[in-house]
Amino acid sequence: MSFKYKIDIPLDSFERTLLHKEIILSKPFLKNLYQEWYTTFNNELITLPPGKIVELGSGGGFLKELIPTVISSDILPLPSNDMTFSALDMPFDNDSISGLFMVDTFHHLPDIYQFLSEADRVLIKNGKIIMIEPANSLWGRFIYKHFHHEPFNPKGKWQSPNSGPMSGANGSLPWIVFVRDKQYFSKLFPELLVNSIEYHTPFRYLLSGGVSFKQIVPNKSFAFFSKFDHWLTNLSSNISMFMTIKLSKI
Repeated sequence: MSFKYKIDIPLDSFERTLLHKEIILSKPFLKNLYQEWYTTFNNELITLPPGKIVELGSGGGFLKELIPTVISSDILPLPSNDMTFSALDMPFDNDSISGLFMVDTFHHLPDIYQFLSEADRVLIKNGKIIMIEPANSLWGRFIYKHFHHEPFNPKGKWQSPNSGPMSGANGSLPWIVFVRDKQYFSKLFPELLVNSIEYHTPFRYLLSGGVSFKQIVPNKSFAFFSKFDHWLTNLSSNISMFMTIKLSKI
């Protein structure tokens, strides 16, 4: 018996993203994990200056259910979008955005320099970029290199392959930019400050099956594995699959 879903829909099609949303909403364990990640964004709202809040790469997520004021966006023309555009060319005025939120979007961007230039342009002073991305930890690197379809190359540059919005990726891009090349990043973008990088979620995404595999634990075990995940990451940041990166414009 295979635990992997048989999906014949092309990865870069909007139909595939719609299917991902259907899977997320149908799996309470996975949905609870997304809700936990979205709570990170929600908790930051009181720290933001007045202005628009935008989710980039909304995809199959449901952040707008938790934060109705957020502008949901994606490069794909999804029916749930408030706006459809590329994060490399945002249709906003200078100094008009108070928050940019992303889940698993940054590592798909084909030109990180262009994105950060755009983010620097549109953000209000004290505005923030908050992203949840793959972690280049010992555990994360092992999982992503051996059990995930996306490339994971810590020796890469500031670009991901421009093959498509989902297939084009380098899972280690957030680590490359904000950890490996932190000094270079600070030199290029002195107004964008890395406030924190928090490593988390060693096992729960795996146990949920994500959007490609069937769930392997009961829904009612979420609270138990949440405590287990937090305990592990308190032991070492190298036991993690994801990291939350918070930046602010100074």
